[in-house]
Amino acid sequence: MLLLFVLTFAASIQAKSQLLPGSCDFESNTCGYTSESTFTSWTLHNDGRFIAVEAPPTDGQADEMGADAQTETRGVLLSPRLEMGEWSCLRLVYQIIGPGSLEVLQRTEGKSLDRPLWSSQTPSESWKISSMDLQNNTDPYKVVIEGKPGQSAGSSVAIFEIHISSGYCLECDFEDSHLCGYSNQWNANVNWFVGGGGLHLLQNNIPNDHTYNNKTGHLMYVDSIYAKTFQEVAKLVSPMTTVAMSGCLSFQYHRSEEKGSLFSVYTRDRLGQYQELWRAETEVQNDWSGILGEWIPVQVDLKAPYSVQVVFEVAFNSPSGGRVAVDDISFSPEFCGTSTELTFDPSIANCNFETGLCQYTQDQVTGSSWRRVSVKPNIFRTGDHTTGAGSFLLADSRMIPQSAYINRLISPVLLGNTKFCLRFYFSLRGFNQTDRALSVYLQHQQSSSQEKIWTLGEKSRGIWIATDVTFQTSHPAKVVFISSCRSIWDCGSVALDDISVSLGDCELTAGGSFSSLPGHCDFEVGLCGYTQDHSDGANWERRRGPTPTSYTGPRGDHTTGLGYYLHMEASPMLPGQNVRLLSRPLRGSRGPQCLRFFYHMYGSGTGQLSVHLDKGGDDVLLWQQSGEQSITWLRAAVEYRCDSQHQIVFVATRGSSVRSDIAIDDIILESGHCPEMQIITNVGTSNDIE
Repeated sequence: MLLLFVLTFAASIQAKSQLLPGSCDFESNTCGYTSESTFTSWTLHNDGRFIAVEAPPTDGQADEMGADAQTETRGVLLSPRLEMGEWSCLRLVYQIIGPGSLEVLQRTEGKSLDRPLWSSQTPSESWKISSMDLQNNTDPYKVVIEGKPGQSAGSSVAIFEIHISSGYCLECDFEDSHLCGYSNQWNANVNWFVGGGGLHLLQNNIPNDHTYNNKTGHLMYVDSIYAKTFQEVAKLVSPMTTVAMSGCLSFQYHRSEEKGSLFSVYTRDRLGQYQELWRAETEVQNDWSGILGEWIPVQVDLKAPYSVQVVFEVAFNSPSGGRVAVDDISFSPEFCGTSTELTFDPSIANCNFETGLCQYTQDQVTGSSWRRVSVKPNIFRTGDHTTGAGSFLLADSRMIPQSAYINRLISPVLLGNTKFCLRFYFSLRGFNQTDRALSVYLQHQQSSSQEKIWTLGEKSRGIWIATDVTFQTSHPAKVVFISSCRSIWDCGSVALDDISVSLGDCELTAGGSFSSLPGHCDFEVGLCGYTQDHSDGANWERRRGPTPTSYTGPRGDHTTGLGYYLHMEASPMLPGQNVRLLSRPLRGSRGPQCLRFFYHMYGSGTGQLSVHLDKGGDDVLLWQQSGEQSITWLRAAVEYRCDSQHQIVFVATRGSSVRSDIAIDDIILESGHCPEMQIITNVGTSNDIE
């Protein structure tokens, strides 16, 4: 947070940037923003210039009003219809008092689902600023602001201002009172301050700003007057980006002294990890006398495939280190120079083995190799992870004449000096000794040396288990999957499927955001907005691991093998009884919708699983499957059209016996046609898997 007197001073600055439609300061009206009628209304507070949704009445008042007063309070605020084809930035000045949450979404015309932009559940004692990028959009849309105050007395969610301006949220000339969401990370001795505006808080010789080249314009500066050690640094921090960004970051900086300071620019991700982008090097300047006291332009390439903050950091070694100032930060989606390498596409190392080995190769020197096989859905042998009926790779000691083997699967070359996230699925069967069952190495291209980055630790058998591996390449390298066996008596088979590689740390890029996407649910943290129909007398149950009844139900979930799924437990139910799961209400759309999900129907008495479209009591059957299908998770895809509000309903019906558990997982609902995938089943043999 900026120092109090800086905020007080900045509040008097008049905004000079051109605000776009959808902006509102709630001075006297809501600027076309309206409350959605089916939810609690937002209230305009004219005396305080803000709009808020507040907690329900206290317990005493609730007793007079009935039990319904204790239900969740939810206010949905809709912007006017917006048409902005160019990139823009939405800045929200808000406050959450007590328990509660605030979420901003984008509602595009013709689409059933809103796209989440930002959310917070952090209460504060003062107004806070959040920034979110609105990407190029050719279709009209509305901004949706959803506030949920907690049930405790005094809880509320309030909005003070909404600013929408053209350009990127990283950009700033520091002329607006909100400073574009940039903030000073407070330090005891050195801090960033607002300079200019005709007022000088600490020094009288602050330079002219770069934007207007006068004393009226504004800039950010840090002074060494109170500096003591290099360990105390001043950090000016940008808002967190909300979308992947690659391009040229530009800014102007001003330095009053040649020596005594260290000025650097970093990116900082959500895990707090820093990566240096640029550093001011005094020794490369031949004639500092010509540029000291002048604004110096800097351009640096920014490659951020996930959310980051840009950090401007200055350290002084003494109180005589002078002053460093920054102004006019801008961003372009084009890289700074033509010699800059394009952002590396790690998807060249993705493969689900449905149509071959993709760009992977095998090491034939070892005399053995991974085999690509497929298994038709059955109740004895597990199929692949991708669809349940497709192809995967298998290393199997029982299919080779010798008693030992080494199988090596080699990826295409990955870029050097880059952090990657590797995700893959493996399944282990029959191993007594697992120390060599499966390992992953990094094979460096320059030295041909190998570095182990992962080895098998999970010993669960017969289920597909997801593994995430974060690794850093110093030079171009290949990923090598190695399965080895010393003796046929110690070995069994190792299956491999659905390899994917992405940029960045796995905690930032892999899997964790699945349920946060609109229409997606893997049940890892709840039901994602789906609700139970309690009128049927039974409920879907969220579970991990095997179901309690033997010879029915899955042994693990589809998402990771060790996570959660939703299932119908048949043992306490009567034959013919069902459970119903309802999606949140979905808007109608002009085009097709694609619903994909995984289902598990294993057990001699398995009943029926069906998917319905409910249009206000008008029921339409979309998909249905009856009886025992497979011991593995199978993928289903349903394409439909509906131009009015509706809900998707999953219905599982108990069969003739307790061995009729039914499970679902990894639901995806997206606009557009369902992608077609050709499943090749006539490769390898279908008798290899247990």
